[in-house]
Amino acid sequence: MKKREFLKIAGFSGIGLAGNGIAVNAGSKEPMSPSTSADRKQYFNMSGYAAPKIDTIRIGYIGLGNRGGGAIKRIVHLENVQVKGVADIVPEKANSARKQLEEAGHSPQVYTGSADAWKRLCESSDVDLIYICTPWNLHAPMALYAMEHGKHVAVEIPAATTVDDCWKLVETSERTKKHCMMLENCCYDFFELLTLNMARQGFFGEIVHVEGAYIHDIFDSLFQKDKRYDLWRLKENQRNGNLYPTHGLGPVAQILDINRGDKMDYLVSMASNDFMLEAKANQLAADDIAFKQFAGKKFRGNMNTTTIKTRKGKTIMLQHDVSSPRPYSRLHLISGTKGTAQKYPLPDNGMPGRISHGHEWVNESDFKALEAKYQPEIIKKVGELAKKVGGHGGMDFLMDWRLIDCLRNGLPLDQDVYDAASWSVISPLSEWSVANKSNSIDIPDFTNGSWKNNVPVDIALKAGGNTGVKS
Repeated sequence: MKKREFLKIAGFSGIGLAGNGIAVNAGSKEPMSPSTSADRKQYFNMSGYAAPKIDTIRIGYIGLGNRGGGAIKRIVHLENVQVKGVADIVPEKANSARKQLEEAGHSPQVYTGSADAWKRLCESSDVDLIYICTPWNLHAPMALYAMEHGKHVAVEIPAATTVDDCWKLVETSERTKKHCMMLENCCYDFFELLTLNMARQGFFGEIVHVEGAYIHDIFDSLFQKDKRYDLWRLKENQRNGNLYPTHGLGPVAQILDINRGDKMDYLVSMASNDFMLEAKANQLAADDIAFKQFAGKKFRGNMNTTTIKTRKGKTIMLQHDVSSPRPYSRLHLISGTKGTAQKYPLPDNGMPGRISHGHEWVNESDFKALEAKYQPEIIKKVGELAKKVGGHGGMDFLMDWRLIDCLRNGLPLDQDVYDAASWSVISPLSEWSVANKSNSIDIPDFTNGSWKNNVPVDIALKAGGNTGVKS
């Protein structure tokens, strides 16, 4: 398909292409409004913003499936929090969550029974923070509504699936001065935090290139009606791009100081053909009415590879594959002028990754010495408890603890709305690039130029610390 034809069909006609300084709206039927293009003015710089302290954080949860169900199990281990409400379109899930929380000493109100019952939770005057764990297409609308009603927001990944919604999140957070943090848990995994600390202290020298990935065979679960409400994730996989970039991108973006000293400039994206999803959908559609909607429809390619160049000349490689039968990999690679770090494939010696300071990986003894020397403060404070509580090995608990600690102590969040937008926008922009023979496309500057002076949040060395935990 020629560019002009694609732009006309997708609603991009009249919008500047890559190289013109204005990113097209790859995931929306509507063109970008003037306020989301090059003439946009920043309401308020949310980078480094410390909201007023809240001694006891009152939380409302929306979405109580897999992610939301895990979140309420973790939060009961933290002091100075009250779960005031739970919302889910499925009454059984909402009531089950209430029962679990009541057994832990919380008294949440249930919001269910209609598709917009969650709005009443956002409108409640008894809530400070809305924690969103719903299907992807609901993330941005719910986050926007919550901020408009005076709530801080923690929203699952991706924070948005269209360029327009990424801009709306930024503008609403700036205007309301409410935090909008994307719950990118991989930024809090132990090896990722270790390498962040090492990078900040110059161990790797000047960072030249980084890589990240989400390669996870969830092929069968995409077709499980009981696991995916309304088969929502299978529907998402009809979009052809890197649909889940932030697991790999988040940790390396922090290491590169993206939005805080550097910015992602442009990307190119390429996808393989789909060799599995369409065939499976057609097979099921022949016998199951629930899959009739997918008969004859196209799906994303099995593997997507997206490359990004930053304004300072660094490069990023991201990969995404959730349908091929490959070993799990959440690749995390840091390549600098003095050293390298790599996670996945995991070493056979039980170490969480590999580190070099030259041409050879260090041995197990030297790795442990480096791990002890560069151990981040957050790991020293709550790392062992995090492993016990769990949530993807403990990183989910570290993420929750850190979020609550920052809100309680009036600290800037590790991930702000600019991170949520710039990491999420890779998905719709990659769709555009794939559809246009892997042409490059500019990545919007959601900080409006303030990336040049924004200062990194140093979670590795300073981790707050007076938020209590329950045994």
